[in-house]
Amino acid sequence: MYTSHEDIGYDFEEDPKDKKTMKPHPNIDGGWAWMMVLSSFFVHILVMGSQMALGVLNVEWLEEFHQSRGLTAWVSSLSMGITLIVGPFIGLFINTCGCRLTATLGGLVNSLGWVLSAYAANVHYLFITFGVTAGLGSGMAYLPAVVMVGRYFQKRRALAQGLSTTGTGFGAFLMTVLLKYLCAEYGWRNAMFIQGAVSLNLCVCGALMRPLSPGKGTSLPGGKDPRVLPACSTESVKSAGPLGRTEEKDSGPGNEETLCDLQAQECQGQARHRKNVCALRVLKTMSQLTMRVRKGFGDWYSGYFGASSLFTNRMFVAFLLWALFAYSSFVIPFIHLPEIVNLYNLSEQNDVFPLTSIIAIVHIFGKVILGVVADLPCISVWNVFLLANFTLVLSIFILPSMHTYAGLAVICALIGFSSGFFSLMPVVTEDLVGIEHLANAYGIIICANGISALLGPPFAGKLSEVLRA
Repeated sequence: MYTSHEDIGYDFEEDPKDKKTMKPHPNIDGGWAWMMVLSSFFVHILVMGSQMALGVLNVEWLEEFHQSRGLTAWVSSLSMGITLIVGPFIGLFINTCGCRLTATLGGLVNSLGWVLSAYAANVHYLFITFGVTAGLGSGMAYLPAVVMVGRYFQKRRALAQGLSTTGTGFGAFLMTVLLKYLCAEYGWRNAMFIQGAVSLNLCVCGALMRPLSPGKGTSLPGGKDPRVLPACSTESVKSAGPLGRTEEKDSGPGNEETLCDLQAQECQGQARHRKNVCALRVLKTMSQLTMRVRKGFGDWYSGYFGASSLFTNRMFVAFLLWALFAYSSFVIPFIHLPEIVNLYNLSEQNDVFPLTSIIAIVHIFGKVILGVVADLPCISVWNVFLLANFTLVLSIFILPSMHTYAGLAVICALIGFSSGFFSLMPVVTEDLVGIEHLANAYGIIICANGISALLGPPFAGKLSEVLRA
């Protein structure tokens, strides 16, 4: 995965006042900021890590539904693609609801997608429940996690993003082992139930995404609202004012009836007053919500569609076209490797140490090493970026020709290491468009990567069937 979106978060809130209050905040680059790193780390494990392990479920779906490889691969591709494609649109939720609520809702939606997929009767059902529902939930949880790390860090932003996004590699390793175990012990349907429960931890991660500054509307201690009136009661009416004194002087039957009438009128008046207050509160809340939605939509639209000058940059347009194909080269092995293992009868060796886990582990080191090399003054970041990209594409072409576990392991190690160049994408994007357009440009790159992840694996599966026919 690409490993750093550090400048995305600052485009969602363009208010200069917010940025001024952000700089002296005690949690910037320390304190609760490291909890943001931890939260984002687990989001990467649960979202990106589980998606990298979908090859395990892809084999189960092929055996269960007896559909073509190309059609079945669409389930995983939809989930991965939608997670990335919806990235720019999740900004609208972040502007109006905030990162915490967006991520929490994303955890619920993602968990719902996993659970509903356990009832799948065919592959087309999985398109909706897993591809669309779980993919949307993943996108809603993933982008806020990246944004919040960017907001909490300034001096150590690259380090924080690097640490948090290593969760993708750890998650691919852990989730592959977990899903293989669950499918073997309980079957793939129960495995999806359990994974749905595990995905609820995304809500916990979302709850940790505490905003830097409190909201404008603060409540009184104890949650009391000064506009809420106490409920009327007979005792309260009797004990206060001239009404109480009248009762003490004369307690005759006529006066008691008059007292009851006065009490009823008083209660009715207070009830009408409470209704009016509630109506005013509802109107005020709706007005504030409308203003937030309008402002959020305005910021979102100007941030993603107001930068038309990006498309006048020919180098950026070429880079965008590259992004449409690049991400599929990293996703395809995770989807089709388990099937290649079964094809060449390498299941026993793969069970000892899965090939997808080799990619995930080496990918972590690839991010760090390629980043260090690219920072050397005598080496151009573009040279590192292009060389790693070429190595990745070449490894993908060689992969099907390897018929032994050792050969596949070497190629998978090359794929994992060279795919670490995704950590350099923000650097080369900034070099193309400048720091002022980095967030908008990177949002478009996310969409391009999502389309690549969506179309790449099904195309590879269909091509495999054609070549074997």
